[in-house]
Amino acid sequence: MHTQILAPAAVLIIWSLIMLIWMAAVRLPALAHANIPIGKRRGGRGQDLEGVLAPEVNWKAHNYAHLMEQPTLFYACVLILALVGYSQAVLIAAWLYAALRIAHSLWQALVNTVPFRFALFLLSSLALLFMAINALISTV
Repeated sequence: MHTQILAPAAVLIIWSLIMLIWMAAVRLPALAHANIPIGKRRGGRGQDLEGVLAPEVNWKAHNYAHLMEQPTLFYACVLILALVGYSQAVLIAAWLYAALRIAHSLWQALVNTVPFRFALFLLSSLALLFMAINALISTV
């Protein structure tokens, strides 16, 4: 097994957990400030807080949700590549993907202007596409 490529995936997993903690650290006090007693609520979804909490508070939750979406493809791709092998360029693409997703998180959580955020997303998607194509070529 070619394990070096697992490192950027592990970094992104740790980053996702950091975003979870950041989201909770910002959201829970905001809920208390808005007099929303979470201990007495039943059901509910994060989307229910749109328009209730400040947008800057919700941005962390939006990003955490994003980290549960496309990066799942990254994790699968990394596992395939760890099994079948990869080039140095693919390893660089994996690190680039992880770095761009972290930059995307920071931008979305702190600034959240869409054009730059989309550019980070597009670049990370291209890195993932490069990896996926290489994974496919390596398996056929």
